[in-house]
Amino acid sequence: MRITEIFKSIQGESTYAGLPCVFVRLTGCNLRCVWCDSEYTFTGGTEMSLDRVMSRVDELGGDIVEITGGEPLLQREVVPFTKALLEEDYKVLLETSGAQYVGELPQPVVKIVDVKCPGSGEAGKFCMENMKVLDGKDQLKFVIRDREDYWYAKEFLQEHRQECRVEE
Repeated sequence: MRITEIFKSIQGESTYAGLPCVFVRLTGCNLRCVWCDSEYTFTGGTEMSLDRVMSRVDELGGDIVEITGGEPLLQREVVPFTKALLEEDYKVLLETSGAQYVGELPQPVVKIVDVKCPGSGEAGKFCMENMKVLDGKDQLKFVIRDREDYWYAKEFLQEHRQECRVEE
């Protein structure tokens, strides 16, 4: 995998906000959101084996690992990596732009899926097939810049809410 950085910090987003978390930030992204805060992940990074990444995650300690980017789903090693983390009893979160299909990820992975609003400059790139594989533990995320983005998010949720599976 091409890795930009691996570090331990406090989760700042999602329903896991405030909890200690090991972040594995992968390199590369196919989108260019105007407000991106991780442009440094677009290129560069270091090629690392799955064993080396797992070793670094273990060294940092903790129970929660978030895979992020860039866009982590552009790297084919992500699915085996999530499986390895789950086998070691980590709670696995994966944050994605929503433009890639999340259905190949193991079901226990918490998928934090962005829906790009017009203010991002990347609206309309969402992979609608994702709505069919998300369940009650997964999360949709909207970055709201202005009123137009707010209405876009509200309409998206109203239109597509029934497509999500919900855990009973």
